[in-house]
Amino acid sequence: MKKPSSPSRSGDISLKEGIEALVKAYRLQGKLNEVTVVSSWERVMGKAVALKTKEVYVNQGRLFVRLTSAPLKHELLMAKTRVAELINAEVGETVIKEVIFL
Repeated sequence: MKKPSSPSRSGDISLKEGIEALVKAYRLQGKLNEVTVVSSWERVMGKAVALKTKEVYVNQGRLFVRLTSAPLKHELLMAKTRVAELINAEVGETVIKEVIFL
């Protein structure tokens, strides 16, 4: 016995395509990338650094990180470029142009 085929509509799109179109229409990709940067800080830098991090936020392509440990701050200052590369690799595009440790 043959299954009846359901009629397909020519304008159907997947949920993923619909969400991507919505993000593009409302120009939200930049903000979504910034949120991804902040939420992935612990995963990228590790638990030890995350425990000494008080605040992480993004403003105009710059990542601001407030740390509670002066030695850690000094060590990360030496690796600012590497930190930016790791974060951008996690997001998949260049979101962070500069890292500032407070």
